[in-house]
Amino acid sequence: RSHTPYFRQIPDEFIQFLQNEWTPPAGYPPFTLALAHYEWIELVLSVSNRSVDGTVDVAGNLLDGVPVLNPVLANLRYDWPVHRIAPRRKTPATETHLLVFRDAADQVQFIEINVFTARLLALLEPGTRCGRAALEQVADESRHPDRALLVQAGDALLNDLRARGAILGSRAA
Repeated sequence: RSHTPYFRQIPDEFIQFLQNEWTPPAGYPPFTLALAHYEWIELVLSVSNRSVDGTVDVAGNLLDGVPVLNPVLANLRYDWPVHRIAPRRKTPATETHLLVFRDAADQVQFIEINVFTARLLALLEPGTRCGRAALEQVADESRHPDRALLVQAGDALLNDLRARGAILGSRAA
């Protein structure tokens, strides 16, 4: 039973109910909660009113500056490939990372990312670390044999995410 009088908050309460009170009946797919969350996050981001605090250099250096993530962004991990689940298709459990954000045209975008990209974004999320330092930490944590190569590839990744709208630019470190 929903406790909110606001139509827009009903999905939030439904997700809370599923996460905290619901026991799936026998025969329900094991990915039901993950799929519901995936559908819910699109609504959350589509109506979010979060905005960037301060100024952003949209053409700034993402390695030496502090990358500014889109404030309407979610870095998600699921045990199921929720973006591929479809009726009458067998979907095996697979760790899946998704980057979900609202672009400049107010469209919610979904990008499947790998665990390294997810970790990089988690390191950048507080907005206190330059891109190079975050990439070097990912290299160290993953014991990558060629730190310079990872930083070079990471620079290309950061610029791609900026072109897509997940990163807005940078600030001075």
